[in-house]
Amino acid sequence: MADSNPTPRISVHQALGGGTVADVLLWREWCSGVVMLTLSTMVWYLFERAGYNFLSFMANVLSLLVAILFFWAKSASLLNRSLPSLPNLEISENTVVIITDELHQWINHTLSIAHNIAIARDLKFFLKVAVSLWLVSYIGSLFEFLTLVYIGVILSLSVPVVYDTYQHFIDEKLYVTRRFIQTQYRKIDEMVLRKLPLPSNGGYPLHS
Repeated sequence: MADSNPTPRISVHQALGGGTVADVLLWREWCSGVVMLTLSTMVWYLFERAGYNFLSFMANVLSLLVAILFFWAKSASLLNRSLPSLPNLEISENTVVIITDELHQWINHTLSIAHNIAIARDLKFFLKVAVSLWLVSYIGSLFEFLTLVYIGVILSLSVPVVYDTYQHFIDEKLYVTRRFIQTQYRKIDEMVLRKLPLPSNGGYPLHS
């Protein structure tokens, strides 16, 4: 029986940006993927299982690095060898502008959410935000922060390649799941949300 809702196959590589990051996440640059997985596993084990303190660990690593560079420079001057070459250790103005712009967009988006809840009094939007924050809080209570980051790394290195391989099968299941969720949401909307009394805006003007 033919699929009544055929979806064209999308390029996961292009959806991920089509660059080096996409190659790593899809294991086309398998060496980089192995390095990323190994490093993240080592960091997670050191701080979550071995009990290392992050600040102490970073201080010890930097102290060791500074000592190596210092003695390398001293030995180079005594043996008439060239000094170790270091990159230009500074943040470019363009990088600062990009980071600032991203923070600006994120802060404005957060403020718009607060506006829709507090001023526009959008009940449905409020419930979506409340449920989302509850889910984040619940998941955060189950794992330590570093463990969540490690799980995110594992998922980023596994989900894209699995989806790229079994895209048609996964799309079918997602379509059925989405239809089920939409049906349940419409029932809740008709039976509960639309019957709730919504307060008027009163004397609060809405600014565009």
